[in-house]
Amino acid sequence: MKDFAGADIARLFGKNLKRIRSNKKMSQLTLANMADLTHNFINEIENGRKWVSSDTIAKLAAILEAEPFQFFIPDQSMGNIDTQIFQEYIDEMSVSFGRMVQEFRAQYLRNLDNPNSAG
Repeated sequence: MKDFAGADIARLFGKNLKRIRSNKKMSQLTLANMADLTHNFINEIENGRKWVSSDTIAKLAAILEAEPFQFFIPDQSMGNIDTQIFQEYIDEMSVSFGRMVQEFRAQYLRNLDNPNSAG
């Protein structure tokens, strides 16, 4: 695992922000207006000179229809993984979690519905 300094993370974030924005065919000015930020601030983020709050990360991700984690993945780690593959993984985890909750409820909470049952 590579060690990252703060400046490296800011550059990585900026590079990925620019890539995602460009893939959406969106200008810096349009993104800035939609995010209620200045064009200059978006430019400085993309060049790794400014950092953003978690609220701004969430806002940028929502506007760009991206997942926040996508801003932090180095190119060599990303490979050919795209959002669709990640979404399928999340969907599968969600189904598995739902089953786990149902099993837990069936096993441990049935006594709450029927206090006279032993178990």
